[in-house]
This record gives sequence, C-alpha cells and structure tokens, in this order.
Amino acid sequence: MQQYVVQKGDTLRRVAARNGLALEQLLTANPWAAQQPYLKKGQLLYLPSSLRRRYIIQEGDTLERIGAAFRLSVDALIDLNPGLTDHSLPPGKTLVLPAPASAHLIRLAGEYGPSELERDIQEMRARYPAVKWTVIGASVLGKPIYAASIGVGPKALHMNAALHANEWITAPCLLRFAEDYAKALSGGTRIYGGDPEAWYAEYTLWLVPMANPDGVELVQEGVTPDHPYYDQLLDWNHGREDFRRWKANIRGVDLGDQFPAHWEEEVERRGKTGPCPQDYAGTAPLCEPEARALYEHTLDISPVRAVSLHSQGKEIYWNYRDYEPPETEGWARLLGKAAGYRPVKLQGSDAGYKDWFIQHYRRPGFTVEIGLGVNPLPLEDFEDLCVEVGSIAAAFMSLK
Repeated sequence: MQQYVVQKGDTLRRVAARNGLALEQLLTANPWAAQQPYLKKGQLLYLPSSLRRRYIIQEGDTLERIGAAFRLSVDALIDLNPGLTDHSLPPGKTLVLPAPASAHLIRLAGEYGPSELERDIQEMRARYPAVKWTVIGASVLGKPIYAASIGVGPKALHMNAALHANEWITAPCLLRFAEDYAKALSGGTRIYGGDPEAWYAEYTLWLVPMANPDGVELVQEGVTPDHPYYDQLLDWNHGREDFRRWKANIRGVDLGDQFPAHWEEEVERRGKTGPCPQDYAGTAPLCEPEARALYEHTLDISPVRAVSLHSQGKEIYWNYRDYEPPETEGWARLLGKAAGYRPVKLQGSDAGYKDWFIQHYRRPGFTVEIGLGVNPLPLEDFEDLCVEVGSIAAAFMSLK
C-alpha cells in the first residue's frame, strides 16, 4: 500500500480522483480522515490499489470490438495490457480497462476551487479561442476575479456564479455551458435546441464563474494558522473548524447582501451586526472588493438582462419591488420550463445582485437556485446540474 503526504489544497476527493480511487476506498484505508472536516498539510494517507475496471474476454472478441463497447482506443487497451493482440485474446482471460475518458474539459475531480478554475481557463484559452478571458477585479486576498465573454453581438448578457462560498458548484456548471457553447460553435451544431451562431452574432455573453474565490477556498479547504484571517475566522465561525456552511467572503460579509438596493432595510431585516458565516451585509454597500468588481463590471457592459446562479431549491426568482419590465414574468416561466424549475415572484428581500440590477436598469434580472439538498450540493449531482444550468442558459440566450 502506497503512502501519500498531504499538501496544501488537498481534499479527500481530490486525492482520490488523482489516484484513480473511489472516495470510499480512501476512507476505508484511512478511517481517521472521516473524523475531521479537512485534511491538514503533512498528514499521511495510505493509498490502496486503484479501482480498475476489468473485462472477461468472450468468444469472438477483437480489440476493436472491445474498444468500441467501452469507448476506448485500442492503444489505451494495449497500454494497460502489454503484449495484447487480436491473436492473444483467449476466452476467459481478464483484461484491465482504463478509466472512462470524459467528453468534457470542465469536470469534477474532487471539489472545484480557484486552482481548478485557473487550470481550466488556461486549457480553454488553448482549445476554444471563441471564449475571451479578462480579469475584472481581485478578492480580499488578491485572487483574480475572472470574466469570460463569448460573441460579437452589440447586446450584452450577463451570468454570474459562486457569489456564495458554499454554492461553489454553480461555477463549474456555468463553465460547462461555456464549453458546450464554444464546442457547438466550432462544430456547427445546435445546443439545447438553440442556435449558437445566431447567439454569437446577436449577443456578447459575459460570464463571471467564481465571484467569491476566497470564500470558495475556505469552504473546501478550511483554514490553517498561517492564514491571515485565522483567528478572526474561527471566532466568526463560533470556534468551529468546519466551514462547509460558510456563505460569506473571507471577511465574513455576505456578498449576496452587498448591493445598493435598499441596503439599509436589508441590514435591519437580517439583524447581523458583525462578520459571520452568512447574512452580514457589511459596513456599507459595495464595501467588499468582490461585490464592487461585479458591480463595476456590470456597469461597464450594461447587460440587457442578467442571471445570478445560486443553490439550492430548483427555483427562479424574478421581480424586485415591481421595478422590472412586464415581460419578466413570462420569461421567468420560460426559463423555469427549460429545466423544470419553479418561477417565484420573490418579495421581502433587498440588496442582492438581481435586486440592484433590476432597480438600476429596469431590465429583467433573475436569481436561479439550482439543485436540491444541503449546500454544498453533492458532487454526484454535478452532471445533472450541468444539464439544468445548460438548459436555462440556452433559454436565457434565446429570449425574445
């Protein structure tokens, strides 16, 4: 059994994915790891043998037939089974099969945080030149806040994700749509029933996939004594080392309550007077750099409509103090129909991104709560969530 020394940024799911293991295998070999919220740098993990798929050769099999059945190349089969040829396939012999290859660049191999975002941006730049990347600001800890644009049309559209830290799964879901959109453009195919070439010509779609990178990293990796906010974070989290329920940014400010839309009333409603895991609106609207970056970016591009992705509930919130134009309700129904979500005329809430957008522009804005469950949503739901987000995003692009 191999040994592995935990490094900064490691989580159980990330270590398991890198080593071709199921999470359950890793926990069986290291039962103590289930008793703490996060791995700590320097801890020793035992790595059992990887979980490989196997196949028993049947009468009449050929390498091409086996490869086709499991969507594998002949070379991939030979790499794991040296000496394998069509003349050495005796029935009953066991073959080792490589792990199935993902058809997507954007996928989960454990939690998806700022490091995974940086990696995938570099790969997307190489693969999909139609997706342009820029930096619109920086977090409290100096992490870049990225925006992507797709299209050459004169009308801007905007979608953002991961404004709340423990809702980080919205980020790769939004990026998966960007990948599917770019792939459809290059292949001349349709996507979720929509026409990407028509979208590309009519609109410029702007995406901000991870608006709260510091908070996302905190939820996924916890905090160590060398962190600049170590003592404060433990205090704000009531002494708990588990930050998986944390929604705020690294200074304990809820970015979902940071926008200048009746902010004072939201402060009074929330009743939070200092930094905490959620619902503290800060000392003033836009006092946090992440909210300020999203605000200024939106002013720069002046979108004709906008969506902010959150989790969970399978609901689409529309309306803000009746400032929105009349078509908004019908559009909310169309977006909901695309993914089986319930449109909700939300009232009694202020200071959110959607609220400010509607108030400022008097244009349609929506908050989409993806999935069901407890945040962070299970990684096992990711592929289904991608389809739901993709369906909503395509409908959003196609609204008339």
